[in-house]
Amino acid sequence: MKNELFSLREKKLSGRKPGDTTMNDNGENPSQIRGLHLVALLEGAKGTIVLLTGFGILALIHEDVHLAVEQLVRHLHINPARHYPRIFIDLATHVTDLQLWVLAFSALCYSVVRFVEAYGLWKRMAWAEWFGLLTGGMYIPLELFEVARRATWPKITILAVNLVVVGYLAYVLLQSRRK
Repeated sequence: MKNELFSLREKKLSGRKPGDTTMNDNGENPSQIRGLHLVALLEGAKGTIVLLTGFGILALIHEDVHLAVEQLVRHLHINPARHYPRIFIDLATHVTDLQLWVLAFSALCYSVVRFVEAYGLWKRMAWAEWFGLLTGGMYIPLELFEVARRATWPKITILAVNLVVVGYLAYVLLQSRRK
């Protein structure tokens, strides 16, 4: 009962009808805010995955990387005698600890950029919208090339998600320019 009275009072004060989601009291579109939050969560998830990968790389320092890569290939049920797994395994034979540190540091830098972008999108900062549009858009030609070369469901899914994110950020930026 108390919650119903509070929500009725809130609706009267805001001057909106129930179900009206065009603008909130700050003049912002709630569905647009939810969309930006969703993109921010996606960027944060990408940063988290790469950060965890960087920690995994750090765990390989002073270890037998060749053996670890062979175990990974077998665990993923990939034939180690095939061309690409063989290249991956052969490269692991020559990896130095310094190269592992560089890879881990690169993963950290990428993660920090994704986390900063996610924070900016969550807080609805215009620079983050532009940054997301540009960094997402720069991958589209490469993703299109990969799909055209050999279409697989993972490649198509990544391209589709990226197109949706870039298109949505472009829409948000166009809407903000019209105000």
